[in-house]
Amino acid sequence: MSNPVGWFEIYVQDMARATAFYEAMLQQRLGNLPNPDNEEFPDLEMRAFPMSNEEYGATGALVKMADMPSGGNSTLVYFSCADCAVVAARAAENGGRIFKEKMSIGEHGFIALVCDTEGNMIGLHSMV
Repeated sequence: MSNPVGWFEIYVQDMARATAFYEAMLQQRLGNLPNPDNEEFPDLEMRAFPMSNEEYGATGALVKMADMPSGGNSTLVYFSCADCAVVAARAAENGGRIFKEKMSIGEHGFIALVCDTEGNMIGLHSMV
């Protein structure tokens, strides 16, 4: 049985701004993904989050594409981190905002909710 999430996409309007936000918040570099179909999607831009085939979890990308607005979506992606309060603070320091401070979810650890520079809400999860 595999994990149910195999990929995620976070839609953005300003790729440079969104890339800078996520790289600063997560302290990881995002990689460029080539456009798979320049004829059908001539303005498509993608930046991939780091991934490892040996580690647990799913990866995904920031995506800028015509007619795909950012913010206000109903999908919530949770990023794993050592301490979600620390990462939430970095989000706020880099142009985002904290929607919900670190809170306990019992035996499952802690979460915080932040909004990125594009208006997307994302979750942060840690065990401490």
